[in-house]
Amino acid sequence: MNRQHNRLILNVAQVLAWACAMLLPAAVTWLISGDSNRFTMTFWPSFYMLLPICLVYLLNYFLLVPKLLFRKQLVWFIVINVLLLALLNAPSLFPRGEIPEQIREHIQRRDILAFRIPTLITAAFFQLVFIFLAIGVRSIIRSNDIQFQLQEEKRKTAEAELTWLKHQLNPHFLFNTLNNISSLTQIDPDKAQESIGQLSDTLRYALYDTDTDKVPLSGEVAFMDNYIRLMQLRCNELTEVTTSWEMPAGDVKIAPLLFISPIENAFKHGVNARMASFVHIGLKPEAQDLVFRCENSVFEKSGEDHIGSGIGVENLKRRLELIYPGAYTYEQSEKDGVYSVRITLKNLLG
Repeated sequence: MNRQHNRLILNVAQVLAWACAMLLPAAVTWLISGDSNRFTMTFWPSFYMLLPICLVYLLNYFLLVPKLLFRKQLVWFIVINVLLLALLNAPSLFPRGEIPEQIREHIQRRDILAFRIPTLITAAFFQLVFIFLAIGVRSIIRSNDIQFQLQEEKRKTAEAELTWLKHQLNPHFLFNTLNNISSLTQIDPDKAQESIGQLSDTLRYALYDTDTDKVPLSGEVAFMDNYIRLMQLRCNELTEVTTSWEMPAGDVKIAPLLFISPIENAFKHGVNARMASFVHIGLKPEAQDLVFRCENSVFEKSGEDHIGSGIGVENLKRRLELIYPGAYTYEQSEKDGVYSVRITLKNLLG
């Protein structure tokens, strides 16, 4: 809407500029002399001199350039402009009225043409200049429109991609959680009911509360806490799970569901039902940065599904690049059987 409004203002401004150009010489003469007759005497010569140029420019700007030239109708564009120039300049070559008898006796017809042809050429030259000016102005506008459309397409594509990436909760998480809760109903009904409430809160947050670009950090932490507790349902007493949430001061907002992939990978690759294992997850402020860390023991799965790889990690990196370009770091390492991920959102707390 703003672009259409600006375009309307530009078009009206050009028409008014031509009107001012025609009126300005007469208005200056009238202001200097104070004689309204001199206004009229000055206005009509300047009007007739500028009218052909004005018509050539405006017709090309509003009609011929966008409708013919930009639609690759070059032949018609040239033909119509040639006819337009011929029509506008014919009166100067064959003016109405007769040459006074006393003058016609002393000059020849070819002398009259010799006098008028340079004037005609000069007028046609200026008209051609304004045809090219109309082409130039229209080309700049068209180029800006193309750039704007490309940016809009990129923005819409990025928004669609972010929406898709944001809702990539693994369906296995839901399936496994429901299975675990189903088992709990026979062993510990109270725990099962509590887990159903956590699952409900988790799904409600993922489906409804994240339908924005940024969410409060407190809500995101509560979601991660629920998510981790549900993931713990698959763990036994051999697995140590710890969380540490150090909340920064102020109303901090971040992209939703940003840290779920590292947490999911930690439980997927860091937990073994028959061996001691651990998952340590934390969030804390460091100066102006917000730092998320996740450490876990490593129990690699067979095949090509290695920790630190997979679509979840790639989605996370892509989201970070789209949302925090140049303002984040993603570090992952594996040493002495400990896999760690550290994500830093820079200058988020400034």
